Amino acid sequence: MHIGILTGGGDAPGLNAVIRAVVVRALAGGHRVTGFLRGWKGVLENDAVDLDRDAVRGIHTQGGTILFSSRTNPGKVEDGYQRMLDNLKAAGVDCLVAVGGEDTLGVALKLSRMGMMVVGVPKTIDNDLSATDCTFGFDTAINRVMDALDELRTTAMSHERIMVVEIMGRHAGWMALYGGLAGGAHVILTPEREFETDQVCEVLKRRFAAGRRYAVVAVAEGAMDPQLARHVYHSSERDAFGHVQLGTGIGIGEVLKNEIADRTGIETRHVVLGHLQRGGAPSAFDRILGTRLGVKAVETAEAGETGKIVVLRGTSIKTADLEEAVGTLNTVPLDLCELADLFSDKG
Repeated sequence: MHIGILTGGGDAPGLNAVIRAVVVRALAGGHRVTGFLRGWKGVLENDAVDLDRDAVRGIHTQGGTILFSSRTNPGKVEDGYQRMLDNLKAAGVDCLVAVGGEDTLGVALKLSRMGMMVVGVPKTIDNDLSATDCTFGFDTAINRVMDALDELRTTAMSHERIMVVEIMGRHAGWMALYGGLAGGAHVILTPEREFETDQVCEVLKRRFAAGRRYAVVAVAEGAMDPQLARHVYHSSERDAFGHVQLGTGIGIGEVLKNEIADRTGIETRHVVLGHLQRGGAPSAFDRILGTRLGVKAVETAEAGETGKIVVLRGTSIKTADLEEAVGTLNTVPLDLCELADLFSDKG
């Protein structure tokens, strides 16, 4: 069997572990592996490399992806899907392993419906794919957030100030919630619930009045007080899949910092963690999860299954239909938001 593999969308710690596992397991089964470069762009342009044991030796310890990535949308290219299908057939690829988030997997689903054997591997540091209990990259990212909050707390204490930390999470607040709880944030704000800045300020003022003269606020980039919406703006540019480019313009972290300072009179600073959350070496959990998913992807291909995604369910690696990963986001349930409330201003 000739297996192709690509990585699309934002990079995530653990991608190289998946690539390594696919190659090692495929070669053990007598198969050949080709890596397409820069996601769907590589399939469109037939830009690919052969992958052997030497190419993937030890890469599971590294962040990023040796196959590079892009947010290329074949739907924006004339006859894009047919071109990809023709290129894959011409290259003799029997099964394509697509590693990515909702957008990448959505393209994979369309190719599957056109007759290409496709197996998906879910990837996002946001942990917002509904098909799996957890995505690789998430564990590493929340540890980055936790470490940042630990370090920012000491400077907040030293200067008796409030630190507002903006954390990735456009529609789902898993990173802000888990990282914030682990890092002892005194206020945690996620996209799942709108918040009122006046209430946040009251919590902070009570904290300072009680003698605890510092605070850390963890806010997901998609969290919103409707009254502040007009102050938040991002680049007017959108990526190939139509997503607003967050991380440019003025984000909720900066706006909230200004409002807190104005309403409380307390010195307030803000930090945008940005791509620090997705960079660097993966955690042990993400290395192992990526490895298990990569092995299962090859086993799924060997079984002749298509239109599937390999997922973590409990402690087991299973398969599910690709449709489960596309169109419905996995957001933070309200009971976990209430858990964060329980620890608000308790640290």
